[in-house]
Amino acid sequence: MTTAEEHSQYLAVSAALEARGFSRMNFDMNRIKALLEVMGDPQKSFRAIHITGTNGKTSTARIVESLLRAHGLRTGRYTSPHLDSVRERISVDGEPVSEERFTALYRELAPLAELVDARFDESMTYFEMTTALAFAAFADAPVDVAVVEVGLGGEEDATNVLGAEVAVVTPIGVDHTRWLGETLTDIATAKAGIIHPGSNLVTATQEPEAMIPLVERCHAVKAGLIAQGRSFDVADRKVALGGQQLALQGPSGSVYDGVFLPLHGKHQAQNAAVALAATEVLLGAGTPKTLDGEVVAEGLAEVTSPGRLERVRTAPVVLLDGAHNPAGMAATVAAVEEEFSLRRLIVVLGVFGDKNAVEMLRLLQPVCDHLVVTQSTSERAKPVAALAREAAEVFDDEQITVMPYLPDAIESAVTLAEEGEAAYGGAGVLITGSVHMVGDARKLLVRT
Repeated sequence: MTTAEEHSQYLAVSAALEARGFSRMNFDMNRIKALLEVMGDPQKSFRAIHITGTNGKTSTARIVESLLRAHGLRTGRYTSPHLDSVRERISVDGEPVSEERFTALYRELAPLAELVDARFDESMTYFEMTTALAFAAFADAPVDVAVVEVGLGGEEDATNVLGAEVAVVTPIGVDHTRWLGETLTDIATAKAGIIHPGSNLVTATQEPEAMIPLVERCHAVKAGLIAQGRSFDVADRKVALGGQQLALQGPSGSVYDGVFLPLHGKHQAQNAAVALAATEVLLGAGTPKTLDGEVVAEGLAEVTSPGRLERVRTAPVVLLDGAHNPAGMAATVAAVEEEFSLRRLIVVLGVFGDKNAVEMLRLLQPVCDHLVVTQSTSERAKPVAALAREAAEVFDDEQITVMPYLPDAIESAVTLAEEGEAAYGGAGVLITGSVHMVGDARKLLVRT
């Protein structure tokens, strides 16, 4: 149990961490390498699966983690961004590190970071610090395997100090163009940087423009290539209560039939196939290994992915989903149509300023009866007035309600969902647009 004093200390180190800033225009790995060196290179003490891509990274990481834990391995998981607490980013054996442990790790690390800060023109960033904290936590545990999600891109991301034996690439789309480039080829080239000599790449199905740089990188560094559709796939999929029933073919050639995944959407089935393939490769030390079907079923059945089509209320149904770009929104819309029989859907939408909001709005329009435009508490949020103007390009005026504050937006959406015949059942609210939006909504709707 965390005491009031421990909680106060945790809040203080969280504030110190946030004061370091969240982003930098020029990415390089010199600072993180220098810090890890003075820490004794903790990242060299465990095996790793390193995950990049545009969509599905966190869900895939959580599925891999669950599969590895079912096989009796101690795991570390590092993902971002978080929904509620920064501690969510750093999990050991499936649980976020405690406030007390987080505080202790930061206090051990801070003096070393200050030494590194003095050597460079720019100080360590928030993400570089949390990466170092994660690797320290994993080494101290100690974990057998760390499942690590890239922050941005791949080649120059702070996490790429790992040199992981298994690299995973989830579906690549156009996002973060300011930093990664305007084309799929540019973006895939940046992400291919996590493929290291002698490693194995497990990749989801990709567009040809994205696949070519991945293949070229594998050839250049003599890495193995395990690709969805050629080496593994979703053999069968049926919607089931609370999730879906799957048959997954692994790269070993084995088919794991009748396994239940408690996540919604075809995209999550694809994520599960990728995660299973990565697990086979890691446990086979580079050669895909047939796994015990019962253990695989156990691992998949235990998966959770908060904020990914997460149902937090039943009357009306309220869903939270962190879709934040057109590709992610397309997957969310398809899943809502397929798996939730809603006669009336109200969408609460708030997006970041650098996202293609109009395209997301166009994807939502066929399934959305009424749109409530709002914004999250993030400083990156698109102003509600700007999003409302873009919404007016896609929706009729009478279909749009503007609510600058999220609590009011949610209350309005629930009221709208319960109007007319929908009051007797079949109404739903979807809160979406960014992970930050979902995090804000969870604080209002989910009791912890």
